[in-house]
Amino acid sequence: MEKRELLYEGKAKRLFATDDENLVISEFKDDLTAFNGLKKSSETGKGALNNKISTELFKLLENSGIKTHFVKMLDDNHMLHTKVKVILIEVIVRNIATGSLSKNLGIPDGTILPFTLVEFDYKNDALGDPKLNDQHALILGLVDYQDELDKLRRMARQVNDILKPYFAEKGLNLVDFKLEFGKDKDGNIILIDEISPDNCRFWDIKSGEKMDKDRFRQGLGGLKVAYEQVLNRILGK
Repeated sequence: MEKRELLYEGKAKRLFATDDENLVISEFKDDLTAFNGLKKSSETGKGALNNKISTELFKLLENSGIKTHFVKMLDDNHMLHTKVKVILIEVIVRNIATGSLSKNLGIPDGTILPFTLVEFDYKNDALGDPKLNDQHALILGLVDYQDELDKLRRMARQVNDILKPYFAEKGLNLVDFKLEFGKDKDGNIILIDEISPDNCRFWDIKSGEKMDKDRFRQGLGGLKVAYEQVLNRILGK
C-alpha cells in the first residue's frame, strides 16, 4: 500500500492518502499534549505503543461485533484503515469519577458511578472541546438525525461492555475513555481514531496506579513504562 500526500495532522497522528481512495494510513506520533495543547512534550516510542495497543483492541472489538475503521497494522507506527467522514463529536464514557467530571460537578475523585455515563464534547480545539447536548449537536449539524446520536450512545455503551470486563481480567480498571466515530462511504457509522492510554484512563486494580496519559498531565513520570505495561497485559505477558 503506497503512502501518498499528507491529508491532515493532529496532535497524535498524521493522516495520509493511499493509492486506494477508500483507504488511508495513520502515522502514530510520539508527541504528547494536554490541557487543549497548553502542555506539550514527546516520548520516543509512545506512538508505536499506541498503534500496537489500538490494533489489539480494534481486533477485539471487531470480533465482538463492533464495526471499526481498522484494516491492519502496517508497521510499528502506521495503521491502514477505512477512509471516513469524521463526526465532530467526542463521545466520553465514564465508569469512575475523576478529572473534569470531579472538577466540574464536585463528585469525589474515584467515586464509582451508579451507571455508565456517556457525554458528548464538540470536537473543536479553538473552542476548547465544549460539552454538547443533543440539541446543540443537531443545531450545529454534527449529525443529521436524533437517531444518529442515539446510535453513538448505544455503540459507546457496547464498547464499554466489552472493554470494561476485558481490562478487569488484566488487572486494570477502565475508568473512562474517549471514542470517535465516522461515516464510511455507505453512510454507516463506525468506530475510528484509536483506543490507547492516550484517550483511556486505566488504574491498576490493586495499587490504584495510573497507567495512562495522566502520568504526563500530572507530571508523574514513567509514561512509556506504563504504556508498555498496558500492552504487555493485553498480550498476556
